[in-house]
Amino acid sequence: MKKIVFLFCLIFAGNLFAQNEIVTHLDQNFTKYTQMSDQIWQWAEPGYLEEKTGALLIKELEANGFSVKKGVGEMSTAFVAIYGTGYPTIGILAEMDALPGLSQEAIPTRKAKVLNGYGHGCGHNLFGVGSVAAAISTKTWMEKNKIKGTIKLIGTPAEEGAGGGKTYLVQAGVFKDIDAVINWHPGDNNNASPNSSLAYRVTNFTFEGLAAHASAAPEKGRSALDAVEAMNYMVNLMREHISPETRIHYVIKNGGLTSNIVPDYAMVEYTVRHPSAKGLEEVWNRVQKAAQAAALGTETKMSFEIMAGLYNLLPNETLAKAMQKNLEMVGGVKFTPEERKFAEDIRKTVFSSSLATVESADQIKPYTSGLATPASTDVGDVSWVVPTAGLSTATWVPGVPAHSWQAVACNGMSIGHKGMINAAKTMALTAKDLFMDTSLVEKSKEELYIMRGSKDFNYKSLAGDRKPPLDYRK
Repeated sequence: MKKIVFLFCLIFAGNLFAQNEIVTHLDQNFTKYTQMSDQIWQWAEPGYLEEKTGALLIKELEANGFSVKKGVGEMSTAFVAIYGTGYPTIGILAEMDALPGLSQEAIPTRKAKVLNGYGHGCGHNLFGVGSVAAAISTKTWMEKNKIKGTIKLIGTPAEEGAGGGKTYLVQAGVFKDIDAVINWHPGDNNNASPNSSLAYRVTNFTFEGLAAHASAAPEKGRSALDAVEAMNYMVNLMREHISPETRIHYVIKNGGLTSNIVPDYAMVEYTVRHPSAKGLEEVWNRVQKAAQAAALGTETKMSFEIMAGLYNLLPNETLAKAMQKNLEMVGGVKFTPEERKFAEDIRKTVFSSSLATVESADQIKPYTSGLATPASTDVGDVSWVVPTAGLSTATWVPGVPAHSWQAVACNGMSIGHKGMINAAKTMALTAKDLFMDTSLVEKSKEELYIMRGSKDFNYKSLAGDRKPPLDYRK
């Protein structure tokens, strides 16, 4: 009995020492990673155009002993950085792209740095750097302690909009030899619960009609814009007859050039979301029928192009529980008096029904399961081929929404920096747990097979066989 207790104490002490090594390493390099994230925040590069961002991340990884394969999946800014050999192989995701129209100074009032410019409204400047920091810290610990296994840091471009960068990496087989994936995302709270997300598909519906003088010869025209409006009307009626968790949104991208010509060309972009890929297909097929009916009723021709498609996230409780334990150990974000003043000022600019307070940034949300986040991410595709877990940390003032100028402001100052390093610590500690206890890896795989209903799963992109839309932000 004494021997068992002694061995337990040795294991516990070794684990605590490893934790201290990882946390200390990240604290010592906090200023460097802050400067990197600020540089990327300044660049704010769009999807598939993250050339400087990717180069900066790769330079840091190579300087710390990673070998890097660039231009993977037919995407110039996608890369895989590798350290180590053998089982297990742990993947860490690093997103990079910014959003249009969200340029903003790092202040609590609206002031664009560049009029209509890009801004990191989803915090991918922090995401990419935080993940790189976690990979390097894990590598440093492995090297020092002669730990076997492999780390793969995957630089993933163009998560936003119709980019879907990870779907093309899955198609290219980047994840086929990875045993588990961990990732994170900036947010307004600290949460590692294994939530799901919405599968989605983005489609451009195009209508072609006949141009004519809108006053002198309207009978000779067939309006493509009428077809778009008819489609929109039918889809809006359909909303009464779909499940409440379904989301359908659209924007008319081209409705004609002048009102005195019957529009012979019009385009509407639709995004359809549903908690499951199967449910998504069913709703999307109904939207497609509305487009066909609109073309029939207006005597126009309809065609469509699927721009992007993403699976829903498959939660993995095995990995999530390990991550939650580490997040609770790391803790939340503590504000200085100056940061609290910033937080209080920026909250005044946000219309929010959130019950979160400024103090919520220092709290860890309780572990829950079975929830679906009403948003979509290309991490979902990854989660169908390899066990995946993620977390969010409070890089934004509680109550601040994603894709807002307020989020951009937070991502470029100290509140964002603190949340980033907390995420890096949590991911590195979780990677350490997986290397030290490979039974967690195997258990997470068994859970994946159960969740998707089969050990043998043939991945098929919801975007079809299209190539990466490399010019979608140009």
